[in-house]
Amino acid sequence: MFTLIKREIQDHFLYLIGSVVLTAILIVALTTFAFHQDTRIDWDDLIAPIIPIAILIMLGFCAMGVSQMYADRNRRISAFVSTLPVTRTHILFARIATGIITILILLIPLIVTTAILIRWFEPPIPMYAGIIFDISLTAFLMMLACYCIGLLTGWNPSKVIPTFGALVLTCILVPLVIIKGFGWEIAMILSVFIAALLIRTWQTFTSASL
Repeated sequence: MFTLIKREIQDHFLYLIGSVVLTAILIVALTTFAFHQDTRIDWDDLIAPIIPIAILIMLGFCAMGVSQMYADRNRRISAFVSTLPVTRTHILFARIATGIITILILLIPLIVTTAILIRWFEPPIPMYAGIIFDISLTAFLMMLACYCIGLLTGWNPSKVIPTFGALVLTCILVPLVIIKGFGWEIAMILSVFIAALLIRTWQTFTSASL
């Protein structure tokens, strides 16, 4: 299994590098913003720039899922790997694990930086820990949902369907989070959505002819 994950990482190394570069840029921007505040951080000022950045990130992870499946279909990677003592489920699991690793590479440094800045600039209010957790969980699930829709649509030979699916998903998820806010309700909705996507992806991938 580790060999499969290593292969996926090597084949899509640019996405991991992109996550590292993007998280570094966002950390620098967030830290600069915080230190330019007076005594407390006005988090409302971050809402306007965060929305387009979030949309681009979501589309980026959707593109990663599409890229993995599209490359598999065109280069017949699964057909080759399946000649080894592994199953298609193992191949798909390694692919998903690589996507999750890429998401965590982007998200974890941002969470740590945000927690440090809040501890530095804000009063020690216990609810801040809960807010950070809710936002982080929602962000992770949104990225994972976009990645999963990329996996599902990427196996389709058409180039239009993956693009259309990514745009529709983004248009649905962003307003949904704005309406529902951060918390267990949106987490449950996204979790069910992700589970449905993964089940459908597994059914499609394992039953397709290689």
